[in-house]
Amino acid sequence: MTQPVKRPTHAVTVLAPAKLNLTLDITGVTPDGYHTLDMFMQAVNLYERITVERSRGLTVLLPGSRVRGGPHNTAYQAAVAFFRHTGLLAGAFITIRKAVPVRAGMAGGSADAAGVLVALNELYGARLSREELCDIGAQVGADVPFSILGGTARVQGIGDVLRPAPCCPRCWFAVCMPAMGVSTPQAYALYDQYGARMRPDNEAAAAALAAGDLAGLCAAMGNALQESSPSRENGPICAVLRRHGALAAQMTGSGAAVFGVFDSEHAARAAREELAGSYPQCWVLHPVPVGARVLRRREKRGCNRQQHPV
Repeated sequence: MTQPVKRPTHAVTVLAPAKLNLTLDITGVTPDGYHTLDMFMQAVNLYERITVERSRGLTVLLPGSRVRGGPHNTAYQAAVAFFRHTGLLAGAFITIRKAVPVRAGMAGGSADAAGVLVALNELYGARLSREELCDIGAQVGADVPFSILGGTARVQGIGDVLRPAPCCPRCWFAVCMPAMGVSTPQAYALYDQYGARMRPDNEAAAAALAAGDLAGLCAAMGNALQESSPSRENGPICAVLRRHGALAAQMTGSGAAVFGVFDSEHAARAAREELAGSYPQCWVLHPVPVGARVLRRREKRGCNRQQHPV
């Protein structure tokens, strides 16, 4: 019996998670001016949805978002890096449905880039390993490899040294995004000016993760950028989170989003409800063990899209 001919995949949809920084410490500055870091990152269930279709050109669309899709966009840069690495003479029509806020410290742009790399690898059957995709992603942004791998990880260096860590203990995060985002370069410039008095204890955090000790992890948490942050919302948001029983409350990344860690979903939702009265973008999230993943594939039907050349 003749086997049916398998159609080539025409489109791939990927979900790529946001991240929270359980810890963030700054350990120095390289000769070329980059800050070296030591931090624990955690993937959470707030997802960018990236659909990539075969095309003769390269186009990135972000419906409903003010983020532009041109050559400066991380998703566009990830596609260019993928095609250069593989040598494929191909293109992509990329549609990104954003859920992660911009300038939040939650790696939305990195998630977009990670989603594009995972989707292109599937779409064109490149069969690159996750490690190879991470190497390509690192050319685009320091957080892209983590967005590919997800889960819980300790990240060091300039973001280029990533080691998987034991899973975060069961918990819920109440996350709040202020109206104004924070520029990452500005946040680090202010840190260089003011420094930090309080820092996380990453070794204690590592031990707590290994033991599955949520209280110990929260006691070790901290963000060296928080005190010098230009955002004026950190204190008021943290106060609400702690009033509702957060075991820890802090800014993520370079800001501006702030989150609290709860051992009770009910308490996390109560905190989110109060914050939502003043801040439209609030969520109750939980840890997830994976990074960017293929949600669905669609076989080719009809002609490829024709868009702007790469």
